[in-house]
Amino acid sequence: MSQIPTSSSSAPCLNCVIDGQIARISFNNPAARNAMTWPMYEQLKRICDEIAINPLVRVAIFSGAGDKAFVSGSDIEQFVTLKENEAYEVAVDAIFHSLQHLPIPTIAVIQGLAVGSGLLMATACDFRISTPDARFGIPVARTLGNCLSPTNLAWLAAHLGVPTVKRMLLTAELIKAPELTHHGFLYQLVEPEEIFAAADQLAHKMAALAPITQKASKVSLSRLIESGVPDCEALMRETYNSADFREGVNAFLEGRPPQWRGK
Repeated sequence: MSQIPTSSSSAPCLNCVIDGQIARISFNNPAARNAMTWPMYEQLKRICDEIAINPLVRVAIFSGAGDKAFVSGSDIEQFVTLKENEAYEVAVDAIFHSLQHLPIPTIAVIQGLAVGSGLLMATACDFRISTPDARFGIPVARTLGNCLSPTNLAWLAAHLGVPTVKRMLLTAELIKAPELTHHGFLYQLVEPEEIFAAADQLAHKMAALAPITQKASKVSLSRLIESGVPDCEALMRETYNSADFREGVNAFLEGRPPQWRGK
């Protein structure tokens, strides 16, 4: 068993351990329900890039530290000092691309919340195994007043369907795991004490299959999802540079409801 170096401090980070043919990656920021800081996003890309060229790794399993969340979104404090907020969405897109296009099968192990970027990363994985009480969504219409890139919308629509994505984005609802099992979004519902064993069982099953076939299949599907994605830069710039977005960030950090003005 080997470990990809991540962080030597107690700061929020990703941990990655190579266990035989399986890479086990954990989002480690439990005090903030595993919210992603920018250094964590950079670590995610570095880990994905290293796994992609490691011929010994056949499957990757992603999970969140603790049982409260897979990932609860992005760390909101980092939006305060950004000058070009829409550029942040573009930069995160490039990081998600490394996960979405990994040439090996990937599994998300989900307990608690998978919201915002947590839902996006779970969707970027090939299979999702969840506890029955897990909840999923992108409640930005209630929280920050930001938007998603067209690439991420394409991934969500391909996996969840447009009606469910609209429900998540336009009503800010969090949807419970059993409903998404019926949609086919979740591979399996498992009780907490059994969830990692279930992920291991699926991982070992896939590790025994033809890796080049798996790579060709999933990378081709990834390219299909992203083909014809429109240019929505103007919409993203309007949203991220709006007074409403600044109000959403400030209200979140101050612990009060935002006052939306449509400006």
